[in-house]
Amino acid sequence: MATRVTYSEHDSEPIRGLPTALPPGESVLWQGSPVWLSLALDAYRVRLLAIYFGSIVVARGGWLLWTGSSLPEALVGCIGPAAMSAVCLAIVTGIAALAARATVYTITNRRVVIRQGIALESTVNLPFKAIESANLLMRADGTGDIALQTLRDQRVSYLWLWPHVRPWHITRPQPSLRNIAAPRRVAEILAVAVTSTQADVTTGACAPKPTASAPDRPEGSIVEVSA
Repeated sequence: MATRVTYSEHDSEPIRGLPTALPPGESVLWQGSPVWLSLALDAYRVRLLAIYFGSIVVARGGWLLWTGSSLPEALVGCIGPAAMSAVCLAIVTGIAALAARATVYTITNRRVVIRQGIALESTVNLPFKAIESANLLMRADGTGDIALQTLRDQRVSYLWLWPHVRPWHITRPQPSLRNIAAPRRVAEILAVAVTSTQADVTTGACAPKPTASAPDRPEGSIVEVSA
């Protein structure tokens, strides 16, 4: 019986979600992705879009009744707008699902990494030294966001990283782990990792040296890699 071999655009990753192998002394503590339905409802505003399109369909039916159409005629006249609305909602929901599938959040003992992008993949490395604070936002569905406030001299592009940023913080974007499951546990993992790193710096522990293939960049700076 023949064995079918499938390939993915991420097969070249040495570790899932990471563009290069980890340097000595660095290890993965947690990895995860957005919950696609929560991402669709929250970041892509599918619920609000459904209300908007629904109001258009209702307005269409009301206008037909107002102009003298019978109820069956009004219902038939709403089929077109309702079908187009359903197609638009399906497209946006599909994009949200693809975005969630293409996204991998990684927390190591040295940094946070966001790999994202459907058509054009990019990876953003956020060393703990570049992170000023972290904020946890819980949601009623059990998911949550962890927004990372970077130092003022460490900037990221809001549009390039969206939807993996804190909403409406445009002048000083906050990269975020959006709509993740068990957000409290993930926040605890991040807090312990950052605290351990700070303790290592205080005690004079040496940071791991980068691999030979790593680009020369200032220590603690945000690195953005595009595929």
